[in-house]
Amino acid sequence: MALKQRLSAILVLSVAFPLSGCLFRTRKVDQNISPVNLKNATKQELVGYINKQAAQIQTMKATVDIDTAVGGARKGRVTEYKEISGFILARKPAMLRMVGLMPIVKNRLFDMVSNGEQFEVSIPPKNRFVIGNNNIVIPNPQQPLENLRPQIIYDSLLLRPIDPQKETAVMEDGVEPVILDKGHRYEQPTYIIDVIENDGPDGAWLSRKIVFNRSSLLPDRQMIYNKAGNLVTDVGYMNYKDYNAILFPAKIDIRRPQEEYNITLNVVKLDFNQPLLDKQFVLEQPPGAQVVHLDNRNSPDSGGSQ
Repeated sequence: MALKQRLSAILVLSVAFPLSGCLFRTRKVDQNISPVNLKNATKQELVGYINKQAAQIQTMKATVDIDTAVGGARKGRVTEYKEISGFILARKPAMLRMVGLMPIVKNRLFDMVSNGEQFEVSIPPKNRFVIGNNNIVIPNPQQPLENLRPQIIYDSLLLRPIDPQKETAVMEDGVEPVILDKGHRYEQPTYIIDVIENDGPDGAWLSRKIVFNRSSLLPDRQMIYNKAGNLVTDVGYMNYKDYNAILFPAKIDIRRPQEEYNITLNVVKLDFNQPLLDKQFVLEQPPGAQVVHLDNRNSPDSGGSQ
């Protein structure tokens, strides 16, 4: 009988508490989801955009302002190089030339070319001429300009198409922080296209991630990985403009976390699909320059700094 009475009391309490409001209360929480209207897209539409953009651009000729920063947590300091102007030439499938000019006097700070496999960099202020392979990275903290690779610039500027014969595209949802009205920080949903490379003896591996802004359905970030799964290049795309019917970011921020350097390109003038000749991608070795072969640490002309 006592047990029956206890069960009856529990039943009464379980019914009475919700009615009295004792178990429920409403409180406000910060709304950190972006209020911007979002657009929807399928994986096929996003992959189609990437491939269309890649097909649209065959050559590029750009006048740019360049900011670079070298260093970070591992080095314990950051050195910034500001007010560098220059120009970039690019021609598919893999040709690139990039020239940086000193502030005010406009002498050449660096001049680099690449054919996709080999690269050369001339650094007149140091009287050095650097030769190397794009696939071999030997960071040199004493000569930060020698850590630049033309192929990194090329891959950051021009989205590569997704090759269905060698790559698999996978779509996922994500979020990214954005700052809107009055400096309020929101989280905005994104679409992410993961590009998986399938060929090679090592099997499948994540090659890159392309992040699409849900308010514009334009890429605002690209992350490039090596076969070990390390993030090697992190690129931000901002301030898209219409350049003769081609939408392209006017600001490109390139971050190399392993070598700890950043390059920001601000586009001043941009032309697409103009003829570019082979000779425009030829870099002459200055007379008397010290030649540095980055692929051979023991080379007698490596300067002993590699």
